Amino acid sequence: MSTTITPALKDRSNGTCELCTTEAATIAFAVSPKNNDVIENEVAICQTCADAMKNPDAVMHWHCLAGSIWNTEPSVQALSYRLLYKHKDQEWASEIIDTVELDEAVSNWALSAFQVKELHRDSNGTELLHGDTVVLTQGLNVKGANFMAPKGTIVRRIKLVPDNVEQIEGKINDQTIVILTKYVRKS
Repeated sequence: MSTTITPALKDRSNGTCELCTTEAATIAFAVSPKNNDVIENEVAICQTCADAMKNPDAVMHWHCLAGSIWNTEPSVQALSYRLLYKHKDQEWASEIIDTVELDEAVSNWALSAFQVKELHRDSNGTELLHGDTVVLTQGLNVKGANFMAPKGTIVRRIKLVPDNVEQIEGKINDQTIVILTKYVRKS
């Protein structure tokens, strides 16, 4: 997300792009997943750098990151590292990455853009969503409930367990139970 540059950010950057350091900064770029609510999340960039971020063919432009990666601002370091990491297969980018040792929080921030969120998937690999209907692929002995749910049992309006992609919740015999995703298929 980007917004108009604030006076405080303009002062911090001396009015110059914090990435290429050659053009006037006109955009306050928030380094995701953070937003523009505080200056510590922003990088002052020029229109040329903003355009280069959208253009996969602008690889040569990013040689300027050899300087910006050493900026003292964590947001500038994170964005520089993220852009270098996109081109890590290029020798010049790999060499720059190898020369810098960032704080772990900064490198995690930078690499957060490349993390893929894990999804709840059924026994066939199909993505499960909150509210889906599933069918049990094998009989399940329901612990603490003195009954067995037979293979083929339909479970409607499942709920995803937020901190465990291998589990869902569903009602069987009017009782809410936790079911392993490997034992269901989406219907």
